[in-house]
Amino acid sequence: MFGLPSKSQANAVAGKARATHHARSIVADSAWTDDAALLASLETSHAGLDEEQIEDRLDRDGVNEASHEKPPHWTLQLARTFKNPFIIVLVILAGVELATSPDDLTGPIIILVMVVISVLLNFTQEFRSSRAAEKLKAMVRNTATVTRRASDGHSERIEVPVVELVAGDIVHLSAGDMVPADLRLLAAKDLFISQAILTGESLPVEKTAPEHAQKTDAQVEPLDLPTVCYMGTNVVSGSATAVVVATGPRSYLGSLARTLTGQREMTSFDRGVKSVSWLLIRFMAVMVPIVFLIQGFGKGNWMEAFLFAISVAVGLTPEMLPLIVTANLAKGALAMSKRKVVVKQLNAIQNFGAMDVLCTDKTGTLTLDKIVLERHLDLDGEESDDALEYGYLNSHFQTGLKNLMDKAVLAHRDLEQSIGKWKVVDEIPFDFQRRRMSVVLTPGGGEDLLVCKGAVEEMLSICAFAREGDHEIPLTDHRRESIRAMTHDLNEDGLRVLIVAVKRQPALGRTYGVADEAGLTAIGCLAFLDPPKDTAHTAIAALHHHGVEVKVITGDNEAVTRKICREVGLDVTHSVLGRDIEELDDAAVDALVARTTVFAKMSPLQKSRVVESLQRQGHTVGFLGDGINDAAALRKADVGISVDTATDIAKESADIILLEKNLMVLEEGVLEGRITFGNIIKYIKMTASSNFGNVFSMLIASIFLPFLPMLPLQILVLNLLYDISQLS
Repeated sequence: MFGLPSKSQANAVAGKARATHHARSIVADSAWTDDAALLASLETSHAGLDEEQIEDRLDRDGVNEASHEKPPHWTLQLARTFKNPFIIVLVILAGVELATSPDDLTGPIIILVMVVISVLLNFTQEFRSSRAAEKLKAMVRNTATVTRRASDGHSERIEVPVVELVAGDIVHLSAGDMVPADLRLLAAKDLFISQAILTGESLPVEKTAPEHAQKTDAQVEPLDLPTVCYMGTNVVSGSATAVVVATGPRSYLGSLARTLTGQREMTSFDRGVKSVSWLLIRFMAVMVPIVFLIQGFGKGNWMEAFLFAISVAVGLTPEMLPLIVTANLAKGALAMSKRKVVVKQLNAIQNFGAMDVLCTDKTGTLTLDKIVLERHLDLDGEESDDALEYGYLNSHFQTGLKNLMDKAVLAHRDLEQSIGKWKVVDEIPFDFQRRRMSVVLTPGGGEDLLVCKGAVEEMLSICAFAREGDHEIPLTDHRRESIRAMTHDLNEDGLRVLIVAVKRQPALGRTYGVADEAGLTAIGCLAFLDPPKDTAHTAIAALHHHGVEVKVITGDNEAVTRKICREVGLDVTHSVLGRDIEELDDAAVDALVARTTVFAKMSPLQKSRVVESLQRQGHTVGFLGDGINDAAALRKADVGISVDTATDIAKESADIILLEKNLMVLEEGVLEGRITFGNIIKYIKMTASSNFGNVFSMLIASIFLPFLPMLPLQILVLNLLYDISQLS
């Protein structure tokens, strides 16, 4: 019943993978190239491009759109839906009946009505999916600030439509901007980029020019390159100057768009129905000529023999299959909508019920999609209210942009009463070289309190003392190592750690600076996490009980993913990084995927490859995701599942949309899908056995009767009456 993807489908996937690999190589090659060499290779300069260069590059590379491939015209899409073998059989039978009995249109009309219903359903599904790439293009219809040379030779900053950007353009970024193309940074100041749209990670990442960045190894994922910004991401804070290295389909986002175009692959149930159709066709191809020849030679009336052969063909054909399936799916969709599951593609319901492997993202599905302060500890790893209180003072009184961790600290509103006695004296803002920030407060009485919060190594370098109980002791190298070991253990558990330190001193009566961040006393640390949902463990256990294996495929880091998966009851014995499967052949990937539950740091095409591997192994695969980075896998899966808060492109690529991003809702949908799936399978089995019995009875009767046992129209009516009774 369930088939494997065809060779042509596999070749198409391989082609799309090569396109994405090419886009990645363009970016990777430029990441660490010397600025002068990079600008020379792009035939540009800091002064920008002139009009002639821009026109030449637009002609060469095309406009800066996510994908140039247009969906086929709706008439061509409609014509493609007639390629179904079962549809072809019905059309041929209607044509033969019309040719043999031109005055009786009842049979042909009934068959053609059912063909039209089936064709329209398939056309609607394909037409909707073809709009996914267009949605992706719409995301980048914006403007960008660039430096270009005017006709008189002088350089100027101007706003241009994003679609007019070309390789070699000098682009300027500031807070709030969307990155308009794949860029290599030339200069950056305090630049933080949100890559959630591509990776799913909620925290922004720091980007900087190559001279200030720590060079990564050759195996690093493109999205982890610190010197490159990608089309579609957005600037959270800071500013930068960069050069465009890839536009349109050559960009990372553009390569993803290619995976969303073209004809969608058949799901496992579609392949099953097609195999049943071909089985009936092959049986018909054998039976009809045999009946025709036996009747013709046996009774000498070849026209009557031909009509009887047509009767056999009609008898073997489950004419109401499209309508029965549609009615069953519609009823299932209505029932599922009451369980907060919206079915966008009716044909996905049976795959939802047949699903035996669910691949899901981590963020927002297993977790709350919200950074919370998980622990506040002293330097020995014990709970500490002092660390929380000082951290709260730092986050509350800072005037800069409050990040997600600051907001998590400020969620402890019970500490609001502790800030009343403090007044702000000064502030030493955050920067990416120091990786910390300080506020200076006073309670009055001529004493100032400097409260500093920041990254572990940077904080330990400015601390001279450590708080132990009510005492302050010198911070020795041995003590520093014990603090590093504690914070490392927290990092291994997937927690992000900040250290809090203070210094009390007489009021200086002047502006505070970085030099004053010295001789501090380390108080403790704050540990942050996107925690698991309360319902995740129960839901995963329920899915396992119903025979659905859960695998987590995420762009987030391995430590965080393993911790969350362990807490919700998933086996984390084997975990794999995206780069681990990059160079493996299909056989090796299949073996790896079969024994692995956790996949971390996965690129969009790597997610899709895992889904394809599971399908090759005979599984019916569901994929739950909500970002652009999930769109390729959503489209590849037998049933793509998204949520109503997902990006437009994810919802367009999905077959089913959950009104709650909750695995408990998913479990209820699976059960309802299985009821629908079971009903359809029952119909196919009952109809096939019933029709075969009828035809076999007629065949035996025709040997002894001097006339046709039944006319084609009589068989059609009999089949319809039987099928209509099954609609209930």
